[in-house]
Amino acid sequence: MSTQERCCADNHPMNSGDLPVAIGKAAQASGVSAKMVRHYESLGLLGEVGRTDSGYRQYTSSDVHTLRFIKRARNLGFSMVEITELVGLWRDRGRASAHVKQIAQQHVDELQARIEAMQAMQRTLQNLLRHCHGDDRPDCPILDDLAGNDPP
Repeated sequence: MSTQERCCADNHPMNSGDLPVAIGKAAQASGVSAKMVRHYESLGLLGEVGRTDSGYRQYTSSDVHTLRFIKRARNLGFSMVEITELVGLWRDRGRASAHVKQIAQQHVDELQARIEAMQAMQRTLQNLLRHCHGDDRPDCPILDDLAGNDPP
C-alpha cells in the first residue's frame, strides 16, 4: 500500500492525493459524526485544523487517525478527560508506557467496580421479583423496597 494510508474505516481507505478533506469526508472516514469532529476540535484534541480561504475546515490523514483513536477510546469507555490525556501521551513519542498502563488499569478498576455494583443491583431486583406475586393483590414488595418500607 505505497500510495495509500490506512487512516480510515476499514472500507474507507484515503488516498494521500485525497487529502486534506472536508469535515464530511473526515467524519465518514473516521466513523465519527461531523458534530463530534467539531466537538473534539473545540476540545483541542486535533490541534490546529487547516481552513480553506473561504473558512471550510480541512482535515489531514493525521487528524482522521486521531479521530479514529478517539472513537476507539470512547468505545472502550474512557472519559473525555482520560482520552485527552491518552491522545497527549500517544503523540508524545518520548513518554513512558507505564503512564499509559496506569490510566488503562485505573479504567479497568473503575469498570470492575461498576460491574460489581450492577451485579448487586441485579441480585436485589431478582430477589424482589421472586417475592412479588405479580397478581391482582395490591401488595408489592418491589414498591415497598423502593419506598424504603420493610416487606411484609
